[in-house]
Amino acid sequence: MATGNSAKITDWVNPADKSGEFKRQQSVFRNFISKEAGAQFPPEKGRYHLYVSYACPWAHRTLITRKLKGLEDFVSFSSVHWHMGEKGWRFPTVEDNLPGENAIPDPLHPEFTHIRQVYFSNDPDYTGRFTVPVLFDKKTKLIVSNESAEIIRMFYTEFDDLLPEQYKKVDLFPKAFQSDIDSSNEWIYNDINNGVYKSGFATTQEAYEKAVTTLFSSLEKVEAHLAKQQAASKPYFFGDEITEADIRLYTTIIRFDPVYVQHFKCNICDIRSGFPAIHAWVRRLYWDVPAFKDTTEFEHIKFHYTKSHKQINQFAITPLGPVPDILPKDEEVRAVKA
Repeated sequence: MATGNSAKITDWVNPADKSGEFKRQQSVFRNFISKEAGAQFPPEKGRYHLYVSYACPWAHRTLITRKLKGLEDFVSFSSVHWHMGEKGWRFPTVEDNLPGENAIPDPLHPEFTHIRQVYFSNDPDYTGRFTVPVLFDKKTKLIVSNESAEIIRMFYTEFDDLLPEQYKKVDLFPKAFQSDIDSSNEWIYNDINNGVYKSGFATTQEAYEKAVTTLFSSLEKVEAHLAKQQAASKPYFFGDEITEADIRLYTTIIRFDPVYVQHFKCNICDIRSGFPAIHAWVRRLYWDVPAFKDTTEFEHIKFHYTKSHKQINQFAITPLGPVPDILPKDEEVRAVKA
C-alpha cells in the first residue's frame, strides 16, 4: 500500500492514537457531473461507471439513488467482493459466484484485481484509503468522485434533461425541506451513520461508551420524530415522499440488527424490539420500494463485517441471527407481540 505512514488498511483506529476513537478519513476526489455548459464531466448516457460494495452503507446510498432516479442506462455499476483484506476491496472472480446484480470482475479494467488499482491509475502517489463508492468517467478514464454525499446529489438533478418525465420529477432534495434535510444529515451522520463505527472500532472503554450512548440517544430522537410523522399518516422522514433523509438513514438502519447490534456492540437494544416507529419505517422502505430492497444484499453485509474485521472478530465467525434479517411488515418479534 502506497502510504506515507505505517498504518494498514485494516487499522481502523490508528494504533498510536491513545484516545481509542475511530476517525473517518475525508474523501479526496471531489469533482462533479454538471449540466452547465463547458463542464469537465457533463451528463451523458453510458459515460459513467459506479464502483460499489453491497456491504458498504455509503456506497449503498448511491445504488438506491441511481435506481430511484432511473439512471440505470446512464450510470453502469459493479460491486466488489464483500471481503476486505490487506490490499483493500478486491474484485470478484467468475468463480466466486456471489449473490447480487453485477458482483463481477472489473468490467472496465479486466486486468485489475483490486479497487486500489483504479485509484493508482488516477494518482500513482495516492496515500489515502481505497474506499467505495467510486464514480468513474469511462471517456476520460478519470475518477469523478469518491464522496457518496456528493454523488447522490449530482444524481438528483444533473441528468434530468435526459430523463423521461417519470424520473425527472423524482425530487429527493425538495426545496421545502432542504434546510431540514441538511440539519438532520449533520447529527444523523455524526451520531448514527458514523456512530455505529465509532462504537464498533473504539479501542478504549471510554471511547466506546461515549459513542454508543450518543448513538442510542440519537436513535431515540429519530424514533420520536418518525412516531410523530406516522401519527400524522406521513410514511417517510419528511412527509409523503422519499427524500435524501430516508436514503441516508436507511443504509445504517437496515444493517443494524443483522450486524451492528452484535459486531459493533450496539446492543443496548435492537431496532425490531426497541424502536417501533423506526422498525415500521425501515420495513416500509424495504418491502414497498424496489430501489431499497433490490440493492440490499444481506450476505454481502454480514460476511463483510464479520469476516473482514479481524481485530473485532478474530475467527471470522458469522452469527446465524437474527432470523430473518428483516421481518415482514405484518410480523413482530414475540416480545413486542406480547
